[in-house]
Amino acid sequence: MHYVITGGAGFIGSHIADELVRRGHKVAILDDLSSGKEKNLRAVSSKIDFHHGSIIDLGAVQSACHGADYVIHLAARTSVPKSVADPIETNRVNIDGTLNVLVAARDAKTKRIVYAASSSAYGETPALPKVETMAASPISPYGVTKFVGELYSQVFGRVYGLENVSLRYFNVFGPRQDPTSQYSGVLSRFMLAVIEGTQPIVYGDGEQSRDFTYVANVVDATLRACEAPGASGRVFNCGTAARITLNRALKELEKISGQPIHAKYDPPRTGDILHSQADVSLARSVLGYMPSVDFKTGLRRTWEWYEQTYKSNK
Repeated sequence: MHYVITGGAGFIGSHIADELVRRGHKVAILDDLSSGKEKNLRAVSSKIDFHHGSIIDLGAVQSACHGADYVIHLAARTSVPKSVADPIETNRVNIDGTLNVLVAARDAKTKRIVYAASSSAYGETPALPKVETMAASPISPYGVTKFVGELYSQVFGRVYGLENVSLRYFNVFGPRQDPTSQYSGVLSRFMLAVIEGTQPIVYGDGEQSRDFTYVANVVDATLRACEAPGASGRVFNCGTAARITLNRALKELEKISGQPIHAKYDPPRTGDILHSQADVSLARSVLGYMPSVDFKTGLRRTWEWYEQTYKSNK
């Protein structure tokens, strides 16, 4: 099969590319390298077709999608704080870009597109865990754009017959997540701070909780979503059905690293959600998805990678 991954040089995309190559599939990647890195694809670089281009460029997307059986659409502006600071650019990339990908997938007559949606669509609804039947109520421009992508995907299914699945990813973490930006995933920033001997920054009191989902679980769910019967036109949570506070995550990291951690607590950030936890029963029943890597195991694997990667660079 021929798979196209937009944003395939990124953290999640490169892990999906690795697995597809391992399974013997043909893989093409479209990435403008604004946040993705070619080094993430080093292990499979000779076995993939790499297209350097942006999802904002319809021609580039159409070229990359030519002959695709499946399109996995990950490319996006992924930061809540960035979306608050610059909603216009976030809209341009996440909505206009997604529309380009859908058009290209339609024109290439792909079997199905799998769209990387986000748990941010739920917003701050108090009920936990989050179930797909809950009304969307995003509280950031980023959350709005990711929810609109779901709607557009479903409309392309109804109007053009393009099979589509949206996966609401919950706080993905793992090796290759870039920790060098203030907008990066919180666990990656914690790990870099520990390695550099600085104080990790927590926005709020640290009692906010997340359904931290190790990247291998996300790869599994995403590839299942490509082919699962009865999944088209639907939205599925992709998490672990558990939640961990940031303070507890720091305690676990302290145990794994063997180093004392004294966090610095700053005021909460606009648009950040207090608690997040996925109900994965629908993904289990339709996709056959069962998260196989728990938080502690994933955290240890991730720490080992960060320690090796960033300590060697010091």
